[in-house]
This record gives sequence, structure tokens and C-alpha cells, in this order.
Amino acid sequence: MINSKTYFFISDLHLGLQSKEIEKVKEEKLVRFLDFAKHNCDELYIIGDLFDYWFEYKRVIQKSFFKTITALSYFTESGRKLHYFIGNHDFLHRDFFEKEIGVKLYHDAVSTEINNKKFYIGHGDGLVKNDTGYKILKKILRNKFLQRFYSLIHPDLGIRIASSTSKKSRDYTTHKNYGVGDGLLETAKLKIDSGYDFVIFGHSHVRTIEKYNSGTYINLGTWLDKPCYGKFTDHFEIIDWE
Repeated sequence: MINSKTYFFISDLHLGLQSKEIEKVKEEKLVRFLDFAKHNCDELYIIGDLFDYWFEYKRVIQKSFFKTITALSYFTESGRKLHYFIGNHDFLHRDFFEKEIGVKLYHDAVSTEINNKKFYIGHGDGLVKNDTGYKILKKILRNKFLQRFYSLIHPDLGIRIASSTSKKSRDYTTHKNYGVGDGLLETAKLKIDSGYDFVIFGHSHVRTIEKYNSGTYINLGTWLDKPCYGKFTDHFEIIDWE
């Protein structure tokens, strides 16, 4: 009999969003968590928006996230697999995470099998109802030509613009009324009806474990409210990380 592996999941930390004092504490918690995960799981999934803004230049790295990048590197060097789903706030990636850290990057949701269970995993952006504006903006910001053009801006100015834009986006989505219904939950139900055992999203910041028919919908919440992580071996649970 093959022993089941242990998988951890985190989402929506939005590093860089809050004050320097809050960000320092949050990053210290993340670094401790990554060290803990290095010894207690086989694979780690980051389900988007690890950073509140991320623009990757060809030869420049954002120094404010140095400790996080180092901790991620230590995690992969330990032999553990790290999966990174690009969210709507941190999707301006090139190849640094894959080539230098050994992270597997995903631009879209994927189907995978974990411990003989069928999973559908994605950040969840673009699935929230009544969010046509974001869907249009996503296509613009993921345009490779526009990304190359933006990279010509000096990093100090480019990162400042990215940070400011991200904060305005967060303020807008926080106060917007999306109406009745949750596109994430409805999508999860459709996926479960099609044969998935678990559907995992982030994005909405609403921590959820909801049984539906023979499957389970999970939303990992956000570290902006209370740091937590998902754990799966033979069942799924969300655990607070203090």
C-alpha cells in the first residue's frame, strides 16, 4: 500500500498591500510557515495573489519581497514541489520563478489528481459574477506586447504605478456590489457534477468548505483577515496559522 502524500494550500496573502509594519509581521509569519511546510508537506500550492502587485523585469527583482523569495527558494531546494497559480494581482510574471526558484507556474485553472482524488484548482478570477470590467482589463494586462512596452519604464516608477493601481483595484472590488449569487460556488458545483471530488479557489477572500453532492468546494480565504492554510491527506481541512 502506497502512503498518501500531504499537500498544503495557501492563497491571497497580498504582500505589499498594507503598511510597512503590518507587512513585516505578515512576511515573518509567511517565512515561518514556509519553513514549517518544508518539514511537514510533500507539495505546496499557492493559489494566487501571493503579492498584491508583481511586475517582473528581465534583470530586476523587487527588493521588498526578498525574504519571501528566499524562503520559497529554500522550500524547493529541500526537494518539495511548489505550485504557483498566478492571480489577478500578481500575474505579470516572466520566467524568474520557474528558472531561478524551480516553481511550477500556472496561468489558468488545472485538473489534477491528488491521493487518488480528482481536483480542480484555480485562483478564481474571472468567475465572479457581474465583473465584465475586470475580464476586459485582464485581457489587456496579460497582453505580451503591452507587458514588454511597460517593462521599458524605469523599475522605480513602474513598481510605484503597479502598487498604486493594485491598491485602487482592491478598494474598488472591496466596495463593489456584485449582486446575488457567487460565480465561484456555481462553477464549483458544475465541476463537481462533472466528476471532480474537490474544487479549490481563492480570490473572493471568503473562507469556505462546502459539501455539495459527492464533492467539496473550498475557498482558502485570505491572510489579510487571518493567516491560514489548507491541508489534504485523506480529507481536506483549513487550519489557522498563528
